[in-house]
Amino acid sequence: PDQRMILNLPATVEMATPNVHADQIEWFCTNLRDRESIIVSLHIAQPEASMRGWAWLLLIPVAILALGIAIEMTMPHQRPWLARLIGSNARVCVPSIILFSLPLLVGALLALRGGAPSRPATAGAVAGLAAGGLGATLYASHCIDDSPLFVATWYPMAIAMLAGVGALLGRRMLRY
Repeated sequence: PDQRMILNLPATVEMATPNVHADQIEWFCTNLRDRESIIVSLHIAQPEASMRGWAWLLLIPVAILALGIAIEMTMPHQRPWLARLIGSNARVCVPSIILFSLPLLVGALLALRGGAPSRPATAGAVAGLAAGGLGATLYASHCIDDSPLFVATWYPMAIAMLAGVGALLGRRMLRY
């Protein structure tokens, strides 16, 4: 491949024989989910890492959402666009996504502590983005408001809050 992938599995080499270490890597790669987020989070845990070459991955969900909004706006609907934007449970959406995401953020920050990020706030913010994305996915499976306008309005608010919390916590938790 043109781009290298850096996976940081801290302290496994010193604690396992080579064949066990290979089995651990195989298990890790087999069970890896949401690879784009995890690759970025693990990549920036390296001191020499940069976001160059990886940042474009963050635009993929934005492009998909913009396409969904464009398609929704071209279709006839019985509800006006403002009703689709606000939905029926906007007050529940942001707090629920944050509550679903906080344990994931804490886990991601604890995992990043095994690395050595030279930019702890950035690493924490990316961990917040990843946790927020996963938390929003969990919330979306229960949310009855499925309009792309609703998703584009409320979900990014919660994810941005988590990225901010991740940056603040990362600055404190990921220093070395």
